[in-house]
This record gives sequence, structure tokens and C-alpha cells, in this order.
Amino acid sequence: MNAVFYKTLIFFSIVVLFVLNGQVFGDSTFTNLSEPDQIRTFHEVTSRIRCICIPSITIKSCSFNNCTVSAKLKIFIENRIAKGESADVIVDKMVHGFGEEALQDPVIRKFVEAGNTGMANSVVFGFGENILATPDSTWINLSLCLAGVLGILFIFLYIKRKNPNSSKTAAPDSPKQETEAFKRYLSEIEEKQK
Repeated sequence: MNAVFYKTLIFFSIVVLFVLNGQVFGDSTFTNLSEPDQIRTFHEVTSRIRCICIPSITIKSCSFNNCTVSAKLKIFIENRIAKGESADVIVDKMVHGFGEEALQDPVIRKFVEAGNTGMANSVVFGFGENILATPDSTWINLSLCLAGVLGILFIFLYIKRKNPNSSKTAAPDSPKQETEAFKRYLSEIEEKQK
């Protein structure tokens, strides 16, 4: 086998391991809260609720670039935590509704002003059980593994196709053969210089 293939195999294996390990990327959400208890509550709530735009991930894993609605809901959650609500209360209210008083929150007011009354109504009356994050990452992980294996296979086939004799040309077996090959090379150079 080719050394390039092995290096590529190792590289893709490491990448697949990092991608499959949700802890590497999953806990990197930002919050404006500063109290340690509030930050813990924020992380607990955001890990128990689905992202609005990408329901296969938690709102905690969703970045601002992926979903501005989820980013605004994170601010709404921060506001609720700052008011003293616990993680269980916030999650329960996300399912069953915060009531009309949620319309006083600046985030929800902006939803209404922007014409996104569906989101405002969902906050007021509740999203239902579907907002709860019960991510089953099995299919995502299997898809990523399959993509990694296929990628490695395609790289191997590409290398084989580009250089079909790479496995047949072996390096010299001993240092003696290597020295002789080097001497032949030097003698060829000397011959060309004459």
C-alpha cells in the first residue's frame, strides 16, 4: 500500500472520530449570562429543546448562522432565566405556552413587529411535545461513518488509478542494495558530465 493512502486514512479516521463525538462541537453555544447557575440552567434548557430550523439538533448546537429564529429564542430563554425561572419551568412552558405575558418580552415583540406571529403564538400557546429534543443521533452517526468510509474508498481508488504500479514498485530490501543504487546514480551523473 501507498504511504499517502495510509496518511489519508489516518486523517479521515481522526476527522470522523471528531465529528462523531458530539461533545467536541455540541457544547459550544454562547450566552450573555454571567452567573454560573444561570449558565448551567441555560445549557440545560438549550440541550432539552430542538432547533426550530434544523429539528434534528438541539437549539444548543444550532448557531446563529444556521438559524436566526433559534438564536432569538436563545435570547428569550436567557431573559426567562434572568427572571428566575428554572430549567424545568422554561422547558414545560416551551411545550405548553408562556401565556400572554410573554408578549411583553422584547424578543417576542420583535417577532410580532416583523410579522412572525406564528412564532409569537407558539411561544404564547406552546410548541407542543415536538419542541422537546429527543435526538437520536444513530442515523446521523451512521451516515457520517458511511460518508467517511466512502471517502476513504474513493481516495484509495483514485490513488490506485492514478498510479497503478505503486504497490508493485517496492523499495530496496536492504541498505546494501540502497547503497548500490545510489552509487549507480552517481556514476550516471558522472558519465553525463564527461
